[in-house]
Amino acid sequence: MIALISFLSVFSIGLYVVLLIYLRIGWARATTGPVASPSFTTRVTVLIAARNEEENIGKTIGDLLAQDYPRHLVEIIIVDDHSTDNTAAIVKSYADQGVKLLQLQLGEALNSYKKKAIAEAIKLSTGDFLMATDADCRMGTSWISTVVGFYEQNNLVMISSPVTYFQEKSVFERMQTLDFSSLIGMGGAFMTNGFAATCNGANFAYRKDVFYEVGGFTGIDELASGDDELLLHKVAVKYPGRIGFLKRREAIVYTHAKPNLKEFMQQRRRWASKSTKYKDKRMVAFALSVWLCNFMLLLTAVLGIFNFYFLKLFLITIGVKYIIDLVYMTPIMNFLKRRELLWYVSFTLPANIIYFIIIGFLGKNKKYAWKGRMVK
Repeated sequence: MIALISFLSVFSIGLYVVLLIYLRIGWARATTGPVASPSFTTRVTVLIAARNEEENIGKTIGDLLAQDYPRHLVEIIIVDDHSTDNTAAIVKSYADQGVKLLQLQLGEALNSYKKKAIAEAIKLSTGDFLMATDADCRMGTSWISTVVGFYEQNNLVMISSPVTYFQEKSVFERMQTLDFSSLIGMGGAFMTNGFAATCNGANFAYRKDVFYEVGGFTGIDELASGDDELLLHKVAVKYPGRIGFLKRREAIVYTHAKPNLKEFMQQRRRWASKSTKYKDKRMVAFALSVWLCNFMLLLTAVLGIFNFYFLKLFLITIGVKYIIDLVYMTPIMNFLKRRELLWYVSFTLPANIIYFIIIGFLGKNKKYAWKGRMVK
């Protein structure tokens, strides 16, 4: 038994190191030069699904109206998903500035209200290129022009761009920023290496004709989440090599971390629920490899209480993980200009081991809370 545990522990940490080196190389290759276009021609529709966002939606709209992209080529459609606050009224107040409000009027209960909202907005849209973000996000004035410039110059059909947290109010939120940044870096690294594995719907763009060509959300619409990642997978099958990651600070979208552990766990359960729809065995193998590494770290830590050999094995393997995590995370945090958060690796490392194992099991539990609803 000791030999088996030792083998699995060394094997899992070795595999983890190889995977992170692979991602580190991919992130370095993702460096993107200037993407400004002297004369834009693409008509853009910005899509936002909003539910009870009265505190944030006005700021998001303000950022969109301040974009340096030619105003006559931008359409903004915000779908109110049965809000019970003043979200719709706030959106309506911007009607004279061209902001369009679409209010969902659905009698029957759905599981994926967000996908329905986005699909309805796309039906209404007049743009050829769709840029999706969330109602609580902020962006710089060159967000649209940077993404569209990258699109026009590279003949792409879908683009994923960086998302990060900001305005953190606690150590817990800063730890989330570090952890979330690792996921954004992973998505960008995979994509640069030719594998469209993951993305984030808060900063996601694609051609409208391609959305319809792959059948939109058909086949993934029974799942509440996945309007981003699962759509990415559908497009990747049809258009391999024509999906890009835009590694430019001007393209970053900013949002907020979860204020407490309960909301954080619900968010991660939602994300984990998408794994049941993964069809690419590489993604499944990657997730299982990371889970095995964390499980073996926890197992050797527990066994180390009773056996000094396992304690030494745990200290060696977690030390290796700490070093490779720093090697992987440093360039990502430099890009986001949040290098100071690397100090939190010491805190996030043990927390990640526990929560990653728990989420691996909870993701199989179909129901979770999202925007005041129980969905699956």
